[in-house]
Amino acid sequence: MDHLETDYLVIGAGAMGMGFADALLALDRSAHITLVDRHHRPGGHWNDAYSFVRLHQPSVFYGLNSRPFGSEVPDTQGPNRGLAEMGTGQAVLDHFEQAMRQTLLPSGRVRFLSMTEHVGADAQGRQVVHSLLDGRATALTVRRKLVHATLTGTRVPSTHAPRYAVAPGVRCVPPNALPGIAGAHPRYTVVGAGKTAMDACQWLLHNGTDPARIRWVISNDAWFIDRANVQPGVENLPRFFESLALQYECVARSTSLADLFDRLEETGQLLRLDAGVRPTRYRCATVSQAELAELRRIAHVLRLGRVRSIAPTGMTLERGTAEVLPGELFIDCSAEGLASQPGVPVFEGDHAIHLQMVRQCAPSFSAAFTAAVECLVDGDAGLRNGLCAPVQLPQEDFHWVTMQATTLANRQKWSRHERLMQWLAESRLDYGTRMRPLVPAGLLERYVRAIKAASPAWAPLLAECAQRQAAGSKAAVRAHAREEVAAAS
Repeated sequence: MDHLETDYLVIGAGAMGMGFADALLALDRSAHITLVDRHHRPGGHWNDAYSFVRLHQPSVFYGLNSRPFGSEVPDTQGPNRGLAEMGTGQAVLDHFEQAMRQTLLPSGRVRFLSMTEHVGADAQGRQVVHSLLDGRATALTVRRKLVHATLTGTRVPSTHAPRYAVAPGVRCVPPNALPGIAGAHPRYTVVGAGKTAMDACQWLLHNGTDPARIRWVISNDAWFIDRANVQPGVENLPRFFESLALQYECVARSTSLADLFDRLEETGQLLRLDAGVRPTRYRCATVSQAELAELRRIAHVLRLGRVRSIAPTGMTLERGTAEVLPGELFIDCSAEGLASQPGVPVFEGDHAIHLQMVRQCAPSFSAAFTAAVECLVDGDAGLRNGLCAPVQLPQEDFHWVTMQATTLANRQKWSRHERLMQWLAESRLDYGTRMRPLVPAGLLERYVRAIKAASPAWAPLLAECAQRQAAGSKAAVRAHAREEVAAAS
């Protein structure tokens, strides 16, 4: 067995693993870092995504802290026209690949073990990895910390089987297969309600498919963020900060979760697909008004819960059945994406780090910031964890509240740490802090007043969230029991 040594062993070279390593390399001039990943190049799940995937946020808010990504120049064509560019999947992969080749590896302090799997610790406490190509084992002595960068477990359809039974004779493909379609199908049924499903629907429409030939299976509708509210550039700062102020003003005036979402929608902070269907989910997805208009061209939307099975004779869902046409193509977009997992402490003693989001909807920033806390905050894991409360990955609509509350509490703690605030002010990925000196004084005062006004409203809202969470957990247990009975019969 080969033997290596390193200061930090980072498991996973996706956005969070690369983000942590990149920031750590810049902050600690002595640290040696080893990254391990099952893919042949950095980028994580982006290596497995469909060819037409794009970010659903402006490129300048994503990627590594050390190098710019994308441009603030608005798109002039397509449903994102007028808004800052959103990088393609290939552009994201190029960003990570160039950083690895041009910055990390040339430093002499970074090692990348590609096509390699971490299998755990041996009897001597060394971390063991296996090559996926020849099975060769390597033991690594980790002098400082083991960094887990795969906790969020991003999933894409091409690497996960459908979450329902597909009978022989039914053609069901991941969105990766769409560009290779060689002939027409009588109908295209998109299964899934998240960003991947939205992308698949828009790809079909963009490439000339008659909306009447598209069927969209949506198990649960979700709230969307209006992308126009989160745009970079000095000219967009007033709207950016007004949107933040409006959100806190909605919180301050709300009397319940339902009332809060009504206010957020009335003020343009959240959008929905169908005016007649109230969303019950939230996943940080952003859309433009033009994208919504395109998606609303699809009239055949099936809302009968999740798909249970598909056969040539019909499709079975949680709350009913639907017909299947001969030769119909099903596009599976049901992979969970960012799977919601119980939060664990980010810093585990003095030997491990579990990378998670510490600011809502910001994986790239969160990984880089965690590296900053590791390097700039003196003290034990308890002190560092106090600055890095994990932000729960969103699924249910009320997670909008829990994410906002945790993010705000974290930021208030950061504001009392001078070295962290200096890092934030210089960080490419913390747009709000970096641009704050350019915000009009009156608007900044309104933003601060809104935060203070919202302060007493968080407790009752969070109490209602806890009730919803508990009720949802009980319902999930009952649903799982029903599924087991159905499977046994």
